[in-house]
This record gives sequence, C-alpha cells and structure tokens, in this order.
Amino acid sequence: MYKETTQMRREINEIPVAVERLLTEGAELVSRTASEIQDRNPRFLISVARGSSDHACSYLKYAAELLLGLPMASVGPSVKSIYGVDMRCEDAVCIAVSQSGQSPDIVKLTRSMTEGGAYSVAITNETGSALSQVSKATLPIFAGPELSVAATKTFVTSLVAGLWLLAQVKRDEDLLRAIRGLPEDLSAAIACDWSVAATAVSDRSLFTLGRGTSLAISNEAALKFKETCQIHAESYSSAEVLHGPVSIVDQGFPVLALASGDAAEANLAEVADTLAEKGAQVFATTSQVKRASVLPHVRTSHWITDPIPTIASFYGMVEKVATERGINPDAPRHLRKVTETV
Repeated sequence: MYKETTQMRREINEIPVAVERLLTEGAELVSRTASEIQDRNPRFLISVARGSSDHACSYLKYAAELLLGLPMASVGPSVKSIYGVDMRCEDAVCIAVSQSGQSPDIVKLTRSMTEGGAYSVAITNETGSALSQVSKATLPIFAGPELSVAATKTFVTSLVAGLWLLAQVKRDEDLLRAIRGLPEDLSAAIACDWSVAATAVSDRSLFTLGRGTSLAISNEAALKFKETCQIHAESYSSAEVLHGPVSIVDQGFPVLALASGDAAEANLAEVADTLAEKGAQVFATTSQVKRASVLPHVRTSHWITDPIPTIASFYGMVEKVATERGINPDAPRHLRKVTETV
C-alpha cells in the first residue's frame, strides 16, 4: 500500500474551492464571451482537445446539443497538424480545451479554425498560453496549480467553465442556478464513500458505463483506471454494451454504471441490472436499480449538472484503488503532466 497522502488526493479535496473561485472570478469573461456568441448566431460548434480535455468536450457536446439545439463535432487535431488541411468554419463556435494550452497540434488546429472564420474559445488553466494567443476569447478555469499527473480539479473546472458558457448563451436561469450551487454539491460528492466498489476492483478488466451527459464521465473514469491504477478499463454507452462487449462478462466482473437524473437514467439502470443478472459485480449511481448495488451519490438541482459531482466522487475512489495497489497516482509510469503532441 502507498501510505503517503497523495497530491492527487489533495487536489481532489480542492475541487469545491476551485469551482467557487471560477464562479467568482470568471463571471465577467463568461458573460462577455456568451454575448459575443449570441451576436454571431452560430449554426454549429466544433471541439478541439485530447485526453481528459476531450472527455470534457464530449460532455459539452451533449450540453450544447440539448440546450442550444446545435450540433457539436470533435475534429481530430491531426487534420491540421499532420495532414495540413484547413477547414471552412464560418458560422461556427470552436471550443478548444487544454489544461496547459501548449500542445502544438491543439494550437495549430485552433489557429486554423480561427483563421477559417470560427469564433474560437480557449478553456485553459494557462491564460498566457499559445492556445490563448490563437483564440478569439479565453475562459480561464482558475484551478490553480495542479501538480499530480492525473487531472482532477482541472477536468472539473473545465466542465464547469464550458457548461457555464453554454448556459449563459441559452440564458437558462434554472441551469445557471444549479451551476452556482456546484461548490456545495461537490463538497458533498468528495465525501461519498465508494469503498465497496474499490474493493471489487482487481487486476482484471472492468467496464464503466454511461449514456448521454454521463457517457463523458464514464470515458474519463476508464482513462483514470488505466493511468493511475494500471488496470484495463473500457467505457461503453449503456445503449451499446449488450451488443458485443457483454460477451466477456463473467462471474464477478466489475462494472461501474454512472447515471444522472435525466431521461437516460432508466435505461442505464436496466442495463446495469441485466449485467448483474449475468454475474457481474455492478455498482451504480442510481436508486432505480434492483440487482446492482447503489453507490452513494449527489444529485444537483439540474440533470445536466449531475455528472459533475459524480466524477468528483469517482476520483476519490480511484485514488484509493491506486494507493491500495501500492501505486503513486501522482506519477504514473510512462506519463508526463503535459503531453505535447505534434
């Protein structure tokens, strides 16, 4: 067992304060950027990101489509950095998410999108970064220094900054109220005890599940199992897992079903119970399950914000799994904090 208090654990504990700081210090920039987007009346959105930041964009994709009724597509950075193609992006909003704002491929594609007519918004922890310089607007996430290789508070603050922007564009007062309540929700979320799920995780593979807004959280969870615990995990939509992946489920196979209080919750609960009937050890963040085990979870005042405290609760669990395996999650093997992809 790794016995020292990890930097990852300290940064998980800082999440509510970081979000409170973002909501206090970022209001003027979010309001101004939202106003400029409203004036442009965009027809679609584009995201540019990799890794955890790309998972944040997947969450924002669902939020944009559900809130604004506008499609949002992820464009692979290699389109510009490797293949050298510039795209026409008139009438588009480009959201580029990067904690460091330094990866050359992210910067190149964002510059190309800006020059192609998009209104580009950088969501980053480094306001003086190269990404900020090639974007029309920058939304700082105000996370403060993040020293652990595993992104936690920067991921959560990226979610909040992007969602806040979309809610401001929509002028959705109910959602804006839920966003303002997130610091309290997150404080409750990091106190949730998922030890029962942590105990079920072993060297074998596992599934994480989501659907809709929670699918991005499932993707992030699977990545964190790999990078901090050296455990193979795969993320699936509850709409897909019963097609082919279910074939590898056997007795005791671990499954983490991450549900939100939205229209997809009933389907995810049904799939979780189906997997439990096949012998899997299934843990779910919904009380609608009958055979799977219910994990303590925090629901917010709006279904779109529900996934945000869920990932905070998960981070506490995955840090525990890593340290109990004798792994320091602050310095995963083969990884660096900033990956500069060409």
